[in-house]
Formats: sequence, structure tokens, C-alpha cells
Amino acid sequence: MLRARQLGKQVTSPEGPLRILDDVGLDVRPGESVAIVGTSGAGKSTLLGLLAGLDEPSEGRVWLAGREVTALDEDGRAALRAENVGFVFQSFHLIASLTALENVMLPLELSGAENARDAALEAIRTVGLEPRKSHYPHQLSGGEKQRVAIARAFVVQPEVLFADEPTGNLDQRTGEKIVELLFNLNSEFGTTLLLVTHDLELASRCNRILFMEAGRIEREEETRSS
Repeated sequence: MLRARQLGKQVTSPEGPLRILDDVGLDVRPGESVAIVGTSGAGKSTLLGLLAGLDEPSEGRVWLAGREVTALDEDGRAALRAENVGFVFQSFHLIASLTALENVMLPLELSGAENARDAALEAIRTVGLEPRKSHYPHQLSGGEKQRVAIARAFVVQPEVLFADEPTGNLDQRTGEKIVELLFNLNSEFGTTLLLVTHDLELASRCNRILFMEAGRIEREEETRSS
């Protein structure tokens, strides 16, 4: 479902060239859940962005759902993401001027899907937020915003879900509920899950854990969830 070979990323900093990723390779099978862990600055979020086609590598290649992401132009990558990918971010990334329901409808409307409202309403129900569907993001709690973000990610029934610190802005109790929801939906839809986190307990719920350090995957472990 997801493959990377000799992936690298270098940027320019005031101190000169800065290598964020160095010779990263990985394979993720369909339906598998994989956690990427490491200290701040290890390159976790950069790797996620490259795998999802949100950014271009300095070198290396990425394949997603059978297509080479790194061979596509920006429009091609956007089309591939729209068809195959869902995102859940730490900062929610909801549109302030849209209601919860409208935020969930957005990716469907952008793809020209029919019955976008009905599908979005079902997704809102699935995450337990139907009573709040007409509320705007500023009227929702952090946990509710993340539920909306999860509904928006799953409404397109993506083949791959990328989650970047999805509980990072939530208190522990709310974070645990969000994690439960994320894995339940992942199991229900058979979606491949790639999760960036600093929480080893959360990572252990995935099939595999990749440990990153200084831009490299230093080791990996299978978990009891495998």
C-alpha cells in the first residue's frame, strides 16, 4: 500500500544545508497500522508529509496505492490524495467559517461526490457528534473538533489514513477516547494507518513501531497487536 526507497530531505537554514531525512526506506501492507515514534526533530512529520505527497523529497521515491507519488506533479499528487488519503492532524485544521457538518462534507464536494450531505451526516453520527453538527469550530471542545476531523478523514473511505500527533492537543481522558475511535474506525473500514506519535503506549496499539532518530529509521518492532 505504501513504499519508500532511499528517501531524503534537505533544506536550507541560516547555518547552511540541513538534512532532515536521510536514506529512509519502508513498506506498509494494506490494512496494517504502523506508528512512527522519535524525539522532536527526528523527522517524523517530515516523513509523513513526503509519504502523503504533501511535500517533495530531495531524493528517493515513494509509491502510494500502486502509483509513484514522486513521479507526479502537484496536481497529480493532489488528485491521488483526494482519491486515496485521509488526514488527522494535531491542530485539527478545520475551516472556521464552516459548521461541523460542512467541514465533513468538504472533501466529498471537492471530489464531486453525490449525496455529500447524507454521507457526511452518517460520518458525523459515527463519531457521536450529530447533536453538534450545526456548530462552528469555535463552539466545539478540542475533543469534538478532533472527532470532526476524524469524520472528515474517514468520510471519503480512504485507503490510507495519516495521523500526525492526533491526541497532542487533548487532555489524557479525551485523547484516550479519540484513540479508541480512531482504531475502531480503522478496523471497521480496513484502512491502512500511519501514525506519528511520541506516546509509546499509543504506538503499541499499532502492528509495528518504527523508531526514528536524526532523520533515519534506526529500528522497528512488531507489537502484540500484530
